[in-house]
Amino acid sequence: MSNYRPTMLSFTKGLVMAAWLLGIPVFSAAQEVKYTVGKPTWMADSLGNHRAAVAFNGNGNIARVLIPWRRRDESPEKKRIIVQDAKTGQKITNVAVISINREQGDICFEPVSGKGHYYIYYLPYKNEGSSNYPKGIYQAPENTADQKWLSAIPTGRPKYNVTVKELQAIDTFNSFYPMEVIATAAETKQLQQQHKDVAYLVFPEDRLLPIKMTDDLPAKWIRKGPQQSFSGKADKGEYYAFQLGIYALKAVPEITLSFSDLKSADGKVIPAKALDCINTSGVKYDATPFANKVTVPAGKIQALWCGVNVPDNAAAGIYKGTVMIKPTGMPAVPVELSITVTDKQAVNGGVNEPWKQTRLKWLNSTLAQQNEVIAPYLPLELKDHVISLLGRKVFLNPDGFPAQIQTFFTPEMTSLSTQAKDLLAAPMHFHFVSATGKDVTWRNTGLNITTQDSGKISWQSASTSPELQMEVRASLEFDGFMDYTVKVTALQEVHLKDISMHIPLQQAASKYMMGLNQKGGYRPEQLSWKWDVANKNQDGAWIGDVNGGLQFSLRDEQYVRPLNTNFYLQKPLLLPASWGNNNKGGITIGAGESAILVNSYSGEKTLQQGDTLYFNFHLIITPFHPVNTDFQWANRFYHRYNSLDSIKATGATVVNIHHANAINPWINYPFIEHARMKSYIDEAHQKGLKVKIYNTVREVSNHAYETFALRSLGSEIYTPGKGGGYSWLQEHIGKNYLAAWFVPDIKDAAIINSGMSRWHNYYVEGMNWLVQNVGIDGIYLDDVAFDRVTMKRIKRVLTKDGHPGIIDLHSANQYNNRDGYINSAMLYMEHFPYLNRLWFGEYFDYEKNDPAFYLTEVSGIPFGLMGEMLQDGGNPWRGMVYGMTNRLPWSDDADPRPIWKVWDEFGMQGTQMVGYWVADNPVKTDHPQVLATIYKKPGAVLVSIASWAATDTHVKLQIDWKALGINPATATITAPEVDRFQTGAVYEKGGAIPVEKNKGKLLLIK
Repeated sequence: MSNYRPTMLSFTKGLVMAAWLLGIPVFSAAQEVKYTVGKPTWMADSLGNHRAAVAFNGNGNIARVLIPWRRRDESPEKKRIIVQDAKTGQKITNVAVISINREQGDICFEPVSGKGHYYIYYLPYKNEGSSNYPKGIYQAPENTADQKWLSAIPTGRPKYNVTVKELQAIDTFNSFYPMEVIATAAETKQLQQQHKDVAYLVFPEDRLLPIKMTDDLPAKWIRKGPQQSFSGKADKGEYYAFQLGIYALKAVPEITLSFSDLKSADGKVIPAKALDCINTSGVKYDATPFANKVTVPAGKIQALWCGVNVPDNAAAGIYKGTVMIKPTGMPAVPVELSITVTDKQAVNGGVNEPWKQTRLKWLNSTLAQQNEVIAPYLPLELKDHVISLLGRKVFLNPDGFPAQIQTFFTPEMTSLSTQAKDLLAAPMHFHFVSATGKDVTWRNTGLNITTQDSGKISWQSASTSPELQMEVRASLEFDGFMDYTVKVTALQEVHLKDISMHIPLQQAASKYMMGLNQKGGYRPEQLSWKWDVANKNQDGAWIGDVNGGLQFSLRDEQYVRPLNTNFYLQKPLLLPASWGNNNKGGITIGAGESAILVNSYSGEKTLQQGDTLYFNFHLIITPFHPVNTDFQWANRFYHRYNSLDSIKATGATVVNIHHANAINPWINYPFIEHARMKSYIDEAHQKGLKVKIYNTVREVSNHAYETFALRSLGSEIYTPGKGGGYSWLQEHIGKNYLAAWFVPDIKDAAIINSGMSRWHNYYVEGMNWLVQNVGIDGIYLDDVAFDRVTMKRIKRVLTKDGHPGIIDLHSANQYNNRDGYINSAMLYMEHFPYLNRLWFGEYFDYEKNDPAFYLTEVSGIPFGLMGEMLQDGGNPWRGMVYGMTNRLPWSDDADPRPIWKVWDEFGMQGTQMVGYWVADNPVKTDHPQVLATIYKKPGAVLVSIASWAATDTHVKLQIDWKALGINPATATITAPEVDRFQTGAVYEKGGAIPVEKNKGKLLLIK
């Protein structure tokens, strides 16, 4: 942002309203004041980010100064003043505040060094709370002055004998100049009087000076006055942004803008459709139209960010036209536009210079929205109402609901089978129970396929009864995601005892469960759950086995994705009016003789004629694809910015660049140091390494060039909240935001995103730019705040033109009160089809949780993925049962390289993984709590055993030698020496093998 902030700017003050240098107004009092960056700098965390540099020219021990600081913060009289001797750095204790307000401060102090320079700090704060979530507390006024010195101040107050030389910020990024230097109350009142007959004023503003305040006029605008014209200069092909600042003298209702063509003197035209305003219209993240109602309360300021998409082939020249501002029921105000198009051709539409706000056009991007099939998935096939997709089939009933769902994955999960596994014991269906206790009977119109392409098939069906009509619209996508909209309309007044949806599941496809207050593990025999959206981010569950399962989520038409990762309680789920039914609804799961019945009920409900309810739901069919074990063995992640030679020496192959380092300093905004990033990635590629970067959506750095343009969009991009946090946010964002992650060393302060918004369009475009211009090989996601629509788009741009597009997802365990007791795997299952690896480890307990928890919530295997461990280095013995190690160099106590060495010496590439969960695994132990997974190749097998037994124990291996293809007569069983894992040993066939509590063995049979 320093690209557009000057380091020293000045203005001259006259008696009342003197002219500002550069056309900017100044204050009363006859002296020159400069806005600068302080040199030398100072410690912000004790003195704050702002000070007045003053010079004492008088005599005696009482200095008095009037500082015309024009502050935007509220209640400055409640904040401390610190005076410091510039020569010695000594804090001066004899200070007396005559008066302080937002416009100026009248202060006396003792000039301890006599004539000379002093500093007066006026926003000192201290950070409290955690280092990454600080609370900037502005210090209260203090009384340190000696009574004797105070009594020496004349009753009539001394004359001013101090000159304000400069108003300094600690750096350019913290400067208030010029757009946060406020107009005085008198200046504002005078402006209002001059224009008392109009409802609003227009202040066009350059793109390099974002409008930042909504409650105060910039003093700059007082001198310049309202304008009805704007001129700018743009290159060919550039997106040229500019602002229209609306100052409401009266409440301004909904504003619309209309643009005319821009025409040159010789008849050349930039058509009106090339102009837009991001505040009023655009395209949502899901490619549907965006329309926003912009109103401005009386006394407030609203920035309207407009842009001109200058055509690539535009002729150089001056183009003129008009933008008409049209508030409903108020006179329209025209603003004349004059855009000079240069002979220069913008590079990449100007987006390579984002400080010019050229990337604002990304907010309305539709890049990668086409629902093209993404590898390894296959095009959908439809035959006789049966839809086939990779490893799965869906059979549709005439009412639009699934009659059967099948999967074709082997229990090993490494390949597909010709043998189908049925997930349903009976068709899915709804029950509408009348007041008499009888089911409503329906007449169905049959199934109608509405759209069919390789990536998505949609259908609809309608059912009617004398009392009700049910319209079903649904679709299935190539990854196994099913979306149902079930609209129920009352044709007459009707009282219903209950409305419920039944999912009858096969016993064999319902071994495990997570969701609905259940940690990942074995499915309970009975479960009864009620909605509690204020506290719990729960609206469904996953029930399944390793090679077949189903996630269901209950929604209605008002669904909004809640916040996650510490912020669920600030923006929780909305209770579905249908399923929730004023907390009458819930879910029961029970085991019957032949099926597991998932009963989602809404309870008693009376509908009036014309009433409509939406019983919407999602289904996700798992697994998504076979497990790619070879990718796991070949791609070894190094998760830190470091020298590439040292990384390569570890044996790692993929570098994950987190944020807060030299090439990726700003969280979720990896664009400012992109040149250094590209240089690093180019070198990595030369050395045979891949590089992925941290970049996600949940929060965004305050260093983003577009921060204040995004703030002009209200709560669309940034979620409303209590404010606070690091001082920069309080001083420049002001209020109504949620402070997020903070990096103390570089003062990077993030702001929480609202959730689903056009920022996802920007995110997709940004990823595409990083792939094409910087060469990233993928991304590291640290929890996710977007849905599968954006994930699909991201995968497409990351893999475009043959790029590897590797995505790994980290999640801290979100099964806690701050996150609404949601299982991380439940929360992110819709993203799993596009991931290459999981890193579900932070706050996961690897010691106390059982194998079923590992399998369902950590490993990723039931979904076609593999993972790694994190918390405290994980448990390497248990991890290897699922093919997991920890990640370099995350934990010094759990270095994965010794196990990597075993992989390389054994030759893991091409092996077949057969987990303990496979019934006919050729190698088992005789202890039910000591489990074995094998990695098999011709003539040899690597056996991983891990113990969940309560004590140290001994086990014997039960080996199917024929299945292994090994002659037992000549076979040997050895434990290779593995540093910090096990000592070398040789074991007799059929002999006892010692296994320590919570540990295990790696055994080589050949």
